[in-house]
Amino acid sequence: MRRRSSDGTRCLHQTPALRPLRAVEFFQGTLDSTEEIETARVFDTTLRDGEQSPGTSFSYDDKREIASLLDEMGTHVIEAGFPVNSDAEFEAVRDIASSTQTTTCGLARVVEGDVEAALDSGVELVHVFASTSDVQIEDSMHSTREEVVQRAVESVERVKEAGAECMFSPMDATRTDEAFLLETVEAVTEAGTDWINVPDTCGVATPRRFYDLIEKIVAHTDARIDVHTHDDFGLATANALSGIEAGAEQAQVSVNSIGERAGNAAYEEYVMAVESLYQTDTGIDTTRITELSEMVAEKSGVATPSNKPVVGSNAFSHESGIHAAGVIENADTFEPGVMTPEMVGAERRLVLGKHTGTHSVRERLREQGYDPTDEEVRAVTRRVKDFGAEKRQVTVADLERFADDEGIRKREGVRA
Repeated sequence: MRRRSSDGTRCLHQTPALRPLRAVEFFQGTLDSTEEIETARVFDTTLRDGEQSPGTSFSYDDKREIASLLDEMGTHVIEAGFPVNSDAEFEAVRDIASSTQTTTCGLARVVEGDVEAALDSGVELVHVFASTSDVQIEDSMHSTREEVVQRAVESVERVKEAGAECMFSPMDATRTDEAFLLETVEAVTEAGTDWINVPDTCGVATPRRFYDLIEKIVAHTDARIDVHTHDDFGLATANALSGIEAGAEQAQVSVNSIGERAGNAAYEEYVMAVESLYQTDTGIDTTRITELSEMVAEKSGVATPSNKPVVGSNAFSHESGIHAAGVIENADTFEPGVMTPEMVGAERRLVLGKHTGTHSVRERLREQGYDPTDEEVRAVTRRVKDFGAEKRQVTVADLERFADDEGIRKREGVRA
């Protein structure tokens, strides 16, 4: 989507797409090894965990629209919701399951009614979960370890008996006694679960520790491994990628990282890191990531911070004179190079302000049809810096006013 400044004029510096949208070769250097992973699937939980963001509630139409775009982009799994939660939730999950090409997932506690509701909704994958940390078993489930394992096994067996794919989550895995966690993993593996999701429910994992945990779990099951990481310490996406490096095949993510408390691993960050840094094809149409982000921000009511990686308004913006000058010459100078704005459906911006240099001002003046001399560029740059130093946004209208005040002529054929 093309953004406009407050005065209605276009204020984005556009550069031609000089690189393919996929498989941009990683730069030679200390970090040019890209052999860590072979596959990385995307399980989107925006419509389930994402909707649990405080104050967020997706309507039926919201869920359908978001699910449709996720489906079109090639997302591997869409967790559409918690079918037993309400009649409206059940209908939304059922309709998404019947109208999308991708695998649709429904969440269920290890409770008979939950499991039956998920199966009745027509989802291909039922995601059952039970707390395994002692604090949650005792103070949330009011149960015992033995009962948790029994209910987990019974739920997995019921899902498999019904002919659906099953995923089991030992909730709060990263705060669970390791021996009991592995015991639970082995029990649900024997019961026939297809997937084991390892959730960092309270966001306490670190990348190295999470890697070690996933590696241990992989050694104790034949099921496929999925990870679900929370962002309480800002490590969710890093932990998800660490899990993939350790042998997990899939990560649960949400668009714009929305979700419980500080949210989840971000869809856009995870996908682009896999595509660009690990040089692994996810199969996702990354050119629609910005469109997806804007849709979810609007419908969730959760604004996207300007400095949000990949999709924030500053992700491909430059104000500093040194940076802007380098980017004008070659965008790879002060951008990752392996991720371009075109790859995510965005555009590069040269922002005018206190830190702006002459290269940026000259480029922006030429965009507006002016043909300035070097002295005129320096004069306008001084005015831009002074205006920006007062913590005021420098718009295209301001730039044109400065240019006109300095008597800069427009090129022939360009309207004043």
